[in-house]
Amino acid sequence: MTTKRLIPFLEKELGPVNFAMYMRVSRNTLELTQTEMAKKLKISKSSLCDIEKSRQTPSLALAIKIVKMARLSEKMAVRYWLQDQVERAKLKFKVDIAA
Repeated sequence: MTTKRLIPFLEKELGPVNFAMYMRVSRNTLELTQTEMAKKLKISKSSLCDIEKSRQTPSLALAIKIVKMARLSEKMAVRYWLQDQVERAKLKFKVDIAA
């Protein structure tokens, strides 16, 4: 399934997509456990778990590294990463990225 079709599907099934959800999709696309993915990224499993549960925001560089490994859209990763930053700042903006 392409990213263009995946996002509407996820939003229909699970509600608005955020960065944490996008990260879980990235890992699941690779069919890796959190432990396996954390080893590949050279981070702790607990850090990866915190990222996937929206308790921690990774650096943008780490986010891009993860989606590159999963061959998913960097543009979408940046969009969701930025949107999460905007929401954490309690701003009412919607982020859109132009290529």
